[in-house]
Amino acid sequence: MTTRFGAPGTGLSRREFLAATGATGVTALAGCSAGGTSEPAATTDTPAQAQTDSPNLPYTSPPTVVNVDDQGGEVTMGTQRARHAVHPLDTMGGPVEFPRVWAFQADDNDPSVPGPILRTTEGNAMEVTLDNTDGRRAHTIHFHGVRKTWENDGVPTTTGIQVPPGETHTYEIPANVPGTHFYHCHFQTHRHIDMGMYGIYRVDPEGYEPADREYFMTVKDWDSRVPRKWAGEADFTYNSASRNPDVFTVNGKSAPRTLHPEKGSPIIVDEGDLVRIHLVNGGYMSHPMHIHNHRFQRVEKDGGTVPEAARHDMDVTNIAPAERHTIEFTADADPGIYLMHCHKVNHVMNGTFYPGGMLTGVVYRSVMDSDIFNQLMEYAGYSG
Repeated sequence: MTTRFGAPGTGLSRREFLAATGATGVTALAGCSAGGTSEPAATTDTPAQAQTDSPNLPYTSPPTVVNVDDQGGEVTMGTQRARHAVHPLDTMGGPVEFPRVWAFQADDNDPSVPGPILRTTEGNAMEVTLDNTDGRRAHTIHFHGVRKTWENDGVPTTTGIQVPPGETHTYEIPANVPGTHFYHCHFQTHRHIDMGMYGIYRVDPEGYEPADREYFMTVKDWDSRVPRKWAGEADFTYNSASRNPDVFTVNGKSAPRTLHPEKGSPIIVDEGDLVRIHLVNGGYMSHPMHIHNHRFQRVEKDGGTVPEAARHDMDVTNIAPAERHTIEFTADADPGIYLMHCHKVNHVMNGTFYPGGMLTGVVYRSVMDSDIFNQLMEYAGYSG
């Protein structure tokens, strides 16, 4: 799989990125990329015991786009306990880390939070095998948007189907509703989503015309006590009614890590590009997402195409939990670096530090050799 720089989608190649930054040897600093070893299987899932093996768990990697059509319509989704570096450095209110997450892992790829972006084409079908062989608790996968049979809905209380530890189960998911959709574990949903078990499912319509730049983004609010509890580092009784979000992410990272060209999700563009962003809310709060100095139109919502007559220019789209908005804009601003962020100010913070949190940026390739871009890369943990 070719590594692209920028948010998941059609970013730059390594060669293009180095040429744009005027560098020939840019290297990523240590931090999120350092992984751990696999831990031995166990039968307990109590938080008290979990703390003893946290240092041995691997770190998550950024979500990748899996073209399921290229795999004959089949994908295996493993479950993996891992650590998750939200922002691993001490810049801008860091470090922020979850010592325990439950991650999805597509085939032989690394585990990721959010989970892998599953992409297929209208009229095809996917066989999604949930492999819980190494799991410690039951899981399922529920797909929003598409129409499927009852037994494939992924809800254990209404289908009677769950995937216990040590077992596998295959879901038959037809690609019969084009658009951008959402999937997540539906076993003890409130807890399992807050532990990282969610992702994007994309069905391209027949005759799909890609944009010049196309990116996928999932925003999420987190109560950091939950992953710390399951690592044995927090002692509290989980109650979704008293949930207290204190970490806010774009594709699992908080600013400035969101601007890291490999670990984060900068929106890299060239002047004149048609830019398409598939935006999904994987959390439990609404997030008014704002882009600086660009006007966009919302062209899809929850898998439905917005009619031309109903579209209008805007610079804020308020996305509710589980909603999916696809927005488009032309990169026609004065070339520079422009923020994209939630406009609830406390969601753009790392603890008491502002700015941070649910913030990334539109970055024009032509300014990536500037001093300000180099400064942002240092904050993000990427340096040449």
